[in-house]
Amino acid sequence: MTDDYSKITRGIRVIVRSFYLEDQSKPEEWRYVWAYRVRIENQGDEPVRLLRRTWDITDGRGRTQHVHGAGVVGEQPLLEPGGSFEYTSGTPLDTPSGFMVGAYHMTVPSSGETFDVAIPAFSLDSPHQGGRVH
Repeated sequence: MTDDYSKITRGIRVIVRSFYLEDQSKPEEWRYVWAYRVRIENQGDEPVRLLRRTWDITDGRGRTQHVHGAGVVGEQPLLEPGGSFEYTSGTPLDTPSGFMVGAYHMTVPSSGETFDVAIPAFSLDSPHQGGRVH
């Protein structure tokens, strides 16, 4: 069972759902892989553009990897009021569980104002950890 994780910052709603990928994972080699689907909804009243992303990916031993980059999946989407953008990405870990949290760095094209939108923390749980831990 997967859950949706949702958070709203300044009228921008971020919804995340993670999926354990059994077919890409190799527990005997300490390789566990997840996909996550993100939906970003502009519930505000002005267009915003996603410029960059920042992720903190923490494994089951508490080790955190910091990931920064331009846009998402090679795009810097413009979200009109009432509009949304969805994408799917993934991450491997060498532990059977972990979690991710992050932020999208946005701009308001009309004013040049920049602000951060929180990505809610979400669990990376596999059937190999012996129960939910996050």
